[in-house]
Amino acid sequence: MPANLPILAVALVVTALSLIPLGFIVYIGIDSGWETVAKLVFRPRVGDLLVNTFLLELVTLPIAIVLSVGLAFLVERTDLRFARIWSWLLVAPLAIPAFVQSYAWNSFAPGLNGFWGAVLVSILAYFPFLYLPIAAQLRRLDPTLEETAASLGLRPTAIFLRVILPQLRLAICGGALLVGLHLLSEYGLFVLMRFDTFATAIVDQFQSVYNGPAANLLGGVLVLLCIGLLGFEALVRGDARYARVGSGAPRDAVKWRLKRWSALIQLGPVLITLGAVGVPLFTLMRWLILGGAGVWRLDFVGAALGQTLALALAGAALTTLAAIPAAWLSVRAPGKLQKLIEASHYYVGALPGVIVALALVSITVKVALPLYQTVFTLLLAYLLMFLPRALVGLRASIAQAPVELERAAISLGKAPPLAIFLTTVRLAMPGAAASAALVALGIANELTGTLMLAPNGTRTLATRFWAYTSELDFSAAAPYALLMVILSLPLVLLLRLEADRKPKGTPGS
Repeated sequence: MPANLPILAVALVVTALSLIPLGFIVYIGIDSGWETVAKLVFRPRVGDLLVNTFLLELVTLPIAIVLSVGLAFLVERTDLRFARIWSWLLVAPLAIPAFVQSYAWNSFAPGLNGFWGAVLVSILAYFPFLYLPIAAQLRRLDPTLEETAASLGLRPTAIFLRVILPQLRLAICGGALLVGLHLLSEYGLFVLMRFDTFATAIVDQFQSVYNGPAANLLGGVLVLLCIGLLGFEALVRGDARYARVGSGAPRDAVKWRLKRWSALIQLGPVLITLGAVGVPLFTLMRWLILGGAGVWRLDFVGAALGQTLALALAGAALTTLAAIPAAWLSVRAPGKLQKLIEASHYYVGALPGVIVALALVSITVKVALPLYQTVFTLLLAYLLMFLPRALVGLRASIAQAPVELERAAISLGKAPPLAIFLTTVRLAMPGAAASAALVALGIANELTGTLMLAPNGTRTLATRFWAYTSELDFSAAAPYALLMVILSLPLVLLLRLEADRKPKGTPGS
């Protein structure tokens, strides 16, 4: 317990910050009165949004999970041709913002909209959040477990279902949670697909009539949906340990042979890559060609690029550091308080950036006016919005660092905090870098919160892109979209290299 106290204290401070948006929503509800709450929440429109949101989650998540598991298994465990190339291309969609995917498909196939358009673009935009951790986990599994199952007479399908798939549970749950939270909070993608969700309804309220209570109470419903998603993920994830002392068998698993189905199965990665990468790049090139050299206004474009890069790096470092205490408690000291701390961070990920921004605007205007529209407030908003990304990645990294190493260091006379730093924190550093890359990806492409909180004169690539596309000037918007993709590529590269990392003792480590 003494080793937990300093970490718990820091985690509680971060938790208090994460509760600001929820406190703001509760304040709006109390200030509005029960009659107003009932009038705004218990109405047919909210019921329609609930149905839309539930259907979106129920259809998109299972398809994304099956697709990601299938692609990861093909690339990592079969004799699929060009597997190394596919392993990179299937992560590439992370470099393309979801609202850019939506604009690309809206231009490429104007008739694609509504529910099924939203499902298709959501899967293409977000499946890498599942594919990446699943592929990394497949690469790290001990092949002796599968060989033992085969020696007992189990067929390949049974080995996959009974031996391999259960070991992917943590990776699947973490990735599915990130995708589910994105579906709850995404705005730009669904606006272009003309599909109404709580996020689009909330932003529309502010843009049309600036109806604060209505939008914030809809945000309260989103919080309840997030709590339900968190509970389901925790139930499926369970409390099993995934760490081991030692690296298992120091060799690669035997590749499964596709045989006569190889040519047909090869179409899967081809079609997914064309849809998730080919269509957006084709559309962007088309916009750039139509616009000519005149769309490259270097004074505007250069300033937006520099500001985006600075905010992404600063926000990623701050957010990852803030997530370490909660991630450590989640693995090393699970309990009711830890679950409450974790939930207090995750629920913010389900809120549209506009709700987080409005909460911070209200706080700064009423309590800390000098902080209104400052970089500090903007970075705090990024921390609150993207903490779930850092937390999921860090939790998985710390879970794979054996607790026995911490105990051994303490038994050798090291102070508990120093022992934790020298063992678990050092082992989790590669995962922390990957988590920071995920956060930076989100910040570089964040839209609504930046529009409301950025200091005067701050124009990021995302806000410039949205301004031009709102005016239907797609050619002028294309340079900013292309730079968002280029800026995200090194971060995607970092994620992919981290996924390639193998435990010591395995081939190529």
